[in-house]
Amino acid sequence: MNGKAYNELLPNEVHDRMKSKENVAIIDVREPDEWESGHIPGAKHIPLGQITGALNEINPKEETIVVCRSGNRSGKACEYLSSLGFKVLNMSGGMSAWSGDIEIGK
Repeated sequence: MNGKAYNELLPNEVHDRMKSKENVAIIDVREPDEWESGHIPGAKHIPLGQITGALNEINPKEETIVVCRSGNRSGKACEYLSSLGFKVLNMSGGMSAWSGDIEIGK
């Protein structure tokens, strides 16, 4: 563990989980314009400012990967969600580190 209440995954690790057809729950906490410019296929869009009102959309028993542009907002979301008992992972580097050769849904 890294001293935080949650762990982190690299974008390629997230992609590998998706490729292996593992059931991957992903929440993208970026703003609507960022989401519209491209997102991970299958991700659920819940902007960071709306997380507290959307807890019922997150399965507390399922591991959830949280994504933003660089990893900062998703880290804040992970801190909050893990404090409530959610199983969350932060995608370090965010969408900025998501490789250009990985398909992005638009």
